[in-house]
This record gives sequence, C-alpha cells and structure tokens, in this order.
Amino acid sequence: MSARTQPELTLQAYLAWENEQPEKHEFHRGEVFAMVGARRIHGRVVANLARALGNGLAGSPCQVFVESMKVQIAEDTVLYPDLFVTCDPADLATELIFRAPRLVVEVLSPGTQAYDRSAKFALYRRIPALQEYLLVDPETRRVESFRRGADDLWVLHDMSDGDAVEAASIGARMSLADVFAGIDPPAAAAAT
Repeated sequence: MSARTQPELTLQAYLAWENEQPEKHEFHRGEVFAMVGARRIHGRVVANLARALGNGLAGSPCQVFVESMKVQIAEDTVLYPDLFVTCDPADLATELIFRAPRLVVEVLSPGTQAYDRSAKFALYRRIPALQEYLLVDPETRRVESFRRGADDLWVLHDMSDGDAVEAASIGARMSLADVFAGIDPPAAAAAT
C-alpha cells in the first residue's frame, strides 16, 4: 500500500472522494491507501469461497459480500475485506458502509500477507460483532482461522492439514478442494 500525497482527510471527505474514484482505496487515520490489483488465483479463491459460503447460508439471515464493499472499523478506518459475512439487520439494509461483519476473510498474497496477519487483523479486532478472521493462502494452501472466544481472546485454528474449512462463526463448512478449485497445485505452479 502507498499513501496518497494529500492532507489528512475526515471520514466524510474520504467517503465523498472514494465514491468518485475508479479504483478502491482504504482509509486509516486520515490517509488513503490504493488497493493493488489481484492475481487470478486470488480472484478464483475469493469466488470459490463466496459461492460455497453463499450456498451454505441460503435461507439464513446472513449474507456474503466480496471485495468491493466497504467495512467501517471506526471513525478513522474503512477497509475492503476480500470477503465478509454479516447477519446484522442494519448491515443488510445499507448500500455503502458495513459495520458489523461476523466473519472476515482475507486471501493472502506475497505482497500483503504480513499486513493481513498483523496490522489489518489488529484493526478488524476492533469490530465488536466480529467473531472470526479467516486467512487463506493460495500459494501454500494454508487456511487459518482466528476465532474470538467467550473470554474475548482470539484462538488460532489451523485447518491446513485437514480436508475441510470450518467457518464456525456462521456454521459453514467447505472442503479444501472446493476452496482451491481451479488453481494448480503448488508444485505444478512452481514448475510453470
């Protein structure tokens, strides 16, 4: 991410400016950061997850949203998760800004992995409704979930060596094969 070279913006100024931009920009503490375009495997995994989670949530009060939807963390932060699920009635009635996701999913890339695992996770933890943060790495085929416990502590659940991904916060389960469908195995990808 690179900061925009302008004076600090208010949330309202950012939202007005962002809604006129052809590209997406995240907002944190008065600065905006351009979002970098994703690679094919990133888009494939996001689509696979959206399809599987959406099918699993059919008939429930929860909905899946992907990449182009804004999640407001606080008055100083707006992010674009790769995918999130909300069950909040106010979120389900909004057109622009979501505030209460139950599950946030980030599909990792080499350039954003450190940020997604640390600073971005710290920002997401500020959302009271958030129960689960799922990290999916298409390069290594690792899937890790951080779930908020009753004691408000976050616990890691590594599902990388299993055959399924469980999003416990929404009662969803999908096979790892479905998550990574359409992506070459790591060894084959390295050979090309």
